[in-house]
Amino acid sequence: MTGRPRPGPGRGWLLRLVIAFAFAQGAVSMARPAVSYRALALGADETAVGVIAGVYALLPLFVAVPLGRRTDHGRCAPLLPLGVLLISGGCALSGLVSSLPAMAAWSGVMGLGHLCFVIGAQSLVARQSAPHEQDRNFGHFTIGASLGQLIGPIAAGALISGQGGALGRTSALALLVSAGFCAVALTSLWRIEHRRTTGTRPRTDSKVPVRTILGARGVPAGILISMAVLSATDILTAYLPVVGEHRSIAPATVGLLLSLRAAATIACRLVMTPLLRLLGRRALLTTSCLLAGLLCAGVALPVSVPVLAVILAVLGFCLGVGQPLSMTTVVRAAPDGARSTALALRLTGNRLGQVAAPAAAGLIAGAVGVAAPFVLLGVGLVGAAGLGLRGEGRTGPSPTGSEPADEVGTKTEPAPVGEALSDRSSRRSAPGGCPRDRHADRSPRSGG
Repeated sequence: MTGRPRPGPGRGWLLRLVIAFAFAQGAVSMARPAVSYRALALGADETAVGVIAGVYALLPLFVAVPLGRRTDHGRCAPLLPLGVLLISGGCALSGLVSSLPAMAAWSGVMGLGHLCFVIGAQSLVARQSAPHEQDRNFGHFTIGASLGQLIGPIAAGALISGQGGALGRTSALALLVSAGFCAVALTSLWRIEHRRTTGTRPRTDSKVPVRTILGARGVPAGILISMAVLSATDILTAYLPVVGEHRSIAPATVGLLLSLRAAATIACRLVMTPLLRLLGRRALLTTSCLLAGLLCAGVALPVSVPVLAVILAVLGFCLGVGQPLSMTTVVRAAPDGARSTALALRLTGNRLGQVAAPAAAGLIAGAVGVAAPFVLLGVGLVGAAGLGLRGEGRTGPSPTGSEPADEVGTKTEPAPVGEALSDRSSRRSAPGGCPRDRHADRSPRSGG
């Protein structure tokens, strides 16, 4: 009763999870542009690049919900090393094969590994965080993704630009390096799940129907916002190299631009808590998605590299909001005993967007031009801004002003026990502490 409850001994597990996620996401962020460049070197056109990028998300569509079900009724930690091994294998074999169908298949294995890691990691954060810590912990967790997205494109650009610009050889080298980079994540995954958390979690064989989860107020909005934001990030990663080739921008410069976007996302997540207190979740989601939509469409303009850098920096800051807040929204809106499944449904939506968006982008790019997919992304993000306005149901004013006024599913925290007792004793002439005394204490304060 004398402080905020903590689900485990400190937050060392969260720091190690962020480190592991940074390595895993860094490998994926290095591998995905390398896959695009290697596909171009093997003779792929814009449509084929879009198809290969879409296959990355195809396998996870079929296994996300079963993995979420399993995690709801079991441990989270085993999914993390499994994900690392699949990512490493997919990266390495994508660099060794020399046909486009084989590259697409191993890109799918890479996507499956990323899904395993992310479901396990997000479920771990949801399970080991107190309700009032979820916004902060999910924000810190996604910093790991942003760090990986910062490091990966720089490393990919540097490796691919070397050795005379021979794309086939240098992109294969980048994929092999990314496999080793991902394997380092295994060193941070020891004892990351608290036994007390897994031991006290209720075990039941009943399954909450998917329809019930999707019918919970806030879950569909969280899924669709996350889908729009991730699709924008994904197509930026996969298609900015194609834009660079058409505008004669060097791969190293493209890597720096992608890393600049990721650095801005990190900056956003570091100041997430003050932004929430200033604007509230609804206003923050809406304005960030709206600005991101306009800026994404701005990428389609034939601007200079410095102007493109400014656009991507502001865009990265805006895109940093959607993912952590959509995680918290889905977790809080989901029925008890189905949080991992709800997160898996959110990831299924993400992967559906990653299948459909690159494929659509490839068709549009082949028919209209390589800048056109960014206009499509802008439209999707503006639609997500509308969902941010009307998708969150349980809202109410915050009496203290210390929490966002439109925080979904949160409860205002009571005053610290010591302060409340001191206040009460100073206003009461006789001991007793009955409810009538507490109500009587409020009248002098409210009456002035």
